[in-house]
Amino acid sequence: MFIDIFMSLFSFLILVIFVLVSVAFFTLLERKVLGYIQIRKGPNKVSFLGILQPISDAIKLLTKENVLPMTSNFIPYYFSPVINLFLSLIIWIIIPYFSNMFIFKLGLMFFLCCASLNVYSIMIAGWSSNSNYSLLGGLRAVAQSISYEVSLFLILLSFVVLTGSYCFIDFYYFQYYCWYIIIFFPLCLCLFSSFLADTNRTPFDFAEGESELVSGFNIEYSSGGFVLIFLGEYSMILFMSMLSCVFFMGCDLFSIIFYIKMLLISFLFIWVRGTLPRFRYDKLMYLAWKCYLPLSLNYLFFFIGFKLVLISTMFYWINFS
Repeated sequence: MFIDIFMSLFSFLILVIFVLVSVAFFTLLERKVLGYIQIRKGPNKVSFLGILQPISDAIKLLTKENVLPMTSNFIPYYFSPVINLFLSLIIWIIIPYFSNMFIFKLGLMFFLCCASLNVYSIMIAGWSSNSNYSLLGGLRAVAQSISYEVSLFLILLSFVVLTGSYCFIDFYYFQYYCWYIIIFFPLCLCLFSSFLADTNRTPFDFAEGESELVSGFNIEYSSGGFVLIFLGEYSMILFMSMLSCVFFMGCDLFSIIFYIKMLLISFLFIWVRGTLPRFRYDKLMYLAWKCYLPLSLNYLFFFIGFKLVLISTMFYWINFS
C-alpha cells in the first residue's frame, strides 16, 4: 500500500521535473523560430547555439529583487502564481499511461475542471495587484476563457459521444486504425483554435496585450512570481499540444511518432504567434459566440443522431437477422 503511494508520488515528481525541463527548452525553440521568422538569429551566445539560454534566463529572473506593490492585496497576490503553476502541472496526471499508477475514468472531466479553475488564478492575480492595467487584463481573460470554454466543452462532448467514454485510453483504441483528424477535420481546427484562446496565445492574447496593457494581468509581478506564471502558461501550451494528439491523432505513448506529432503541434503554436496579428476584441467574441458555438452545436447534434441511428441499426440486425 505505502509502496504504491510512494511510487505514484515519485513518478509524478519525475513527470513534473521533465515537464519543467521541456518548458525551458520549448521557450528556446520559440525564440529561435520567432527569430528565423523575423529574419534574425535569436539566442546564440550562451553556450553552443544558445542551448543554455533558458537556464541563464531562469537564474537572472530568480536572482532579481521581488518587488511587492504597497497597495496590493498581499495574500491573493502572492499565492495566485503558485495556484496557476499547480493547476497546470497537476493536470498532466491524466495522460493515458497504460499503467496502474494513474487511471482516470473521468479524465476529460478532470481536464475541464482544471482548465476552468485556471482562469481564477489569472483573475485574482489581476485584481489583487490593484493596478488598472492588470485588472483590465484579468477581466479580459475571464471573458475570453468563459466564451471559448463553452464551445470547447461542446467540441469535446462530440468526441465523447463518438467514443462513449471520458477516459483518454479509449481514444487510443478508437483511433487505432483511423485518426479523428481525417474524419472531422473542421472540428479539429476549431478545437485547436479554442486551445489557442484557452492558453491566451496569439492571436487571442488579450489577457496580456503588450501593445495596450504592457503585459496585462502580470504587470506587477517580478522575479519568482513572474517565473511561476511563465512556467504555468508554457506547461499548459505543451499539455494542450499533447491533448491535441490524444484527441485527433492517436495517443500511443510508447511510440516516438506520438512525441513528433506533439512537437509539430507545439511548433504550430509558435508559428501562429509569428505570423498572425492580434484580433480586435469584438471580433474575438463574435468568433466565439457566432461561429464556434453554432458549429460545435451542429456537430454535436449530428453525432448524437449518427450514434442513435447506428445503435438502432445494430439492434435491428441483432434481433431480426
